[in-house]
Amino acid sequence: CKASRNQVGLLDISGYSRFKVTGTNARKWLDWMFASRLPEKGRCRLAPALAKSGRLMGDLVVLNWDDDEWWIMGSYYLREWHMRWFAQNRMDNVDVTDISDATLGFSIFGPKSRELLQMVADKDVSNEKFPFMGLESLDIGLIRTKTARVTVTGELGYEINCAAVDHLTLYNILKNACDKIGGREVGFYAVGSLRLEKSFGIWSAEFRNEYTPGEAGVTRWIDFDKGDFIGRSAALEESKGTPKRSLVTLEVKTENSDASGYEPIWHGSRRVGFITSGGYGHTIQKSLAMGYVDTEFSEPGTKLTTHIISEEFPAEVIKPSPHDPMGKRMRS
Repeated sequence: CKASRNQVGLLDISGYSRFKVTGTNARKWLDWMFASRLPEKGRCRLAPALAKSGRLMGDLVVLNWDDDEWWIMGSYYLREWHMRWFAQNRMDNVDVTDISDATLGFSIFGPKSRELLQMVADKDVSNEKFPFMGLESLDIGLIRTKTARVTVTGELGYEINCAAVDHLTLYNILKNACDKIGGREVGFYAVGSLRLEKSFGIWSAEFRNEYTPGEAGVTRWIDFDKGDFIGRSAALEESKGTPKRSLVTLEVKTENSDASGYEPIWHGSRRVGFITSGGYGHTIQKSLAMGYVDTEFSEPGTKLTTHIISEEFPAEVIKPSPHDPMGKRMRS
């Protein structure tokens, strides 16, 4: 975690799913499938997908490489579920191809990630040439990559995608450069800590198909003015009211253990919610958790408690993103 916040971390992202979308109706189909506004050419965007009921179907990323080629990225273990959903909503003149096994990659993140990428890339990757949420085709050594400026850690960073046959070679190039500037390899356990400090939710924890956009706090990414999309009517109706439960970030006053998920959240003797994920924030040196609570208890400063391994600890609702709340680091 310290390397990722202070130098640069290197993470294998073979565990991501990747779908290629092409065809004359690709944009029309994507606009129907996703609740967000689509990204312009050379850009990517966080894109919530909804069921007809208005509940979540995915927290995905849509990438517009060239208007003629789009990608959808998500979690590898959900790829068949998402592919079935794509097939159920198929449209003429649209081809959706699962390229998850053919395309792998790495993520680099941290204040020195741009320095690392510039050491190995064939183009200028300055903030002016390669802005936040931008896309670039970069040659790294003899490897042609598709690179997005986005990470799940809240740091300046990039996701570098390559053909599966080039994965090991790309690793060696990135690892050698990483070592030269004091970085290190990291795993998803460290990423879990980093994303909690940013209040970034993940699927199967904070985001599931039982939750609504209002409950999960993703309504701000929905564009109700763009035209019709799956789940629009239900989501629009929900947005007019107040959800019964809300996703919050908690600071847990523990002694030697952290929440991990499904711990109850209490207000006195009343159970008002449950934790979806938790861990230690090594940057801010606090035990953190995310969870759903009855909306009346969701205001920052609300005092609650939770049980961890049968012991009750104080927990306080805090403002989202306790580390770098304005997101300056990932946009730097």
